[in-house]
Amino acid sequence: MAATPATLTARALLLDMDGTLVNSDAVVERCWRRWSDRQGLDADEVLKVVHGRQGYATMAVLLPDRPMAENHADNAVMLAEETADVDGVVPVAGAPVFMDAIASLPHALVTSADEALAQARMGAAALRMPVTRVTAEQVGASKPDPEGFLKGAAELGVDPADCVAFEDSEAGIQAAKAAGMRVVGVGPRAAAQSPDLHVPDLTSLHVTSTPDGTITLSTPGA
Repeated sequence: MAATPATLTARALLLDMDGTLVNSDAVVERCWRRWSDRQGLDADEVLKVVHGRQGYATMAVLLPDRPMAENHADNAVMLAEETADVDGVVPVAGAPVFMDAIASLPHALVTSADEALAQARMGAAALRMPVTRVTAEQVGASKPDPEGFLKGAAELGVDPADCVAFEDSEAGIQAAKAAGMRVVGVGPRAAAQSPDLHVPDLTSLHVTSTPDGTITLSTPGA
């Protein structure tokens, strides 16, 4: 198998939140285990598919015969539970330094969380919230649909092919690729999804830029 490239260049960066900038796995597991119990589902199996999607989309995968209105109602409850529970929410290793490094560069948050949940988790992790962001309220389709990433690129005024997306989940990486973007995969879930560049966390990623607007992402040894 060919080695993963150690360098990528871009003109803008699009950032997923959960699992990419913020480690919220403890909250996600608590909330989805409760939901699984209520539905009589195997929580361990449920947790294999929850990452990256909006809650209603996950529910539609798990309960394909259930009316979508019930999924949206359950999702509203889930979002409220998740927003109120930030116990154990911490930054992904290297995220604070990474966010400082890209502060002056074109970037946007593209998350399946709604605005309230995004604010709660970025705040709990003490991470700077990007000015440009695409949250759940702004899209009609959840990842793995590319809508969110395409909107993020449009808001930044950058062609999708000139963007690099940062993602941790299968659904997120599929969405970024469908948008025509290259992908930095962050963490263990991303490793199996053939990202263009994979890092265990953000500590090993170096960011540089040039006056012409080229952003270079590289790993040690690149």
